[in-house]
Amino acid sequence: MFKIRMGVPQMKELWDALEKKVKNRTANKRETILFKKLISCFGKLAVDPRYPSLCTHDIAALTKRYKIRVWESYLENNTPAAGRIFWVYGPGREDITVIGLEPHPNDKKDAYDKITLSLVEKGEE
Repeated sequence: MFKIRMGVPQMKELWDALEKKVKNRTANKRETILFKKLISCFGKLAVDPRYPSLCTHDIAALTKRYKIRVWESYLENNTPAAGRIFWVYGPGREDITVIGLEPHPNDKKDAYDKITLSLVEKGEE
C-alpha cells in the first residue's frame, strides 16, 4: 500500500484548506463533492495505482518538462471538464505524491503546456 502525500506548496495548501472546511462544516456543496471524490480517488490510488476506474497513464509532455515520470489518473469521468489528478512516485519507495489537480486538458497538441504542478516534498527514504 502507498502513502498518499501532497505536493508543495499548491496541493498541500489546497488539501489542507479543503480538509479544514469539511471538518468545520463550512465547505460549500462543490467543495464537499470535490473532497469526497478526492478521498475515493486517493483510496484507490493507495491500494493500486492501476485501479481500472482511475485509467492511470503517464503524460510524456509533463514527464519531459519536469524530468520525473508524471502520471495522470481520473478523478471523475463523463462530465464536462472532468477532473484529473497528476502524481509521481516518491519521495520514498512507498509514497505517491499528488502534484496537481486540473480539469481534463483539451486534445490539442499543447494541451499540457498550461498545467503547473507542485513540487515533491523531500521525505525520509
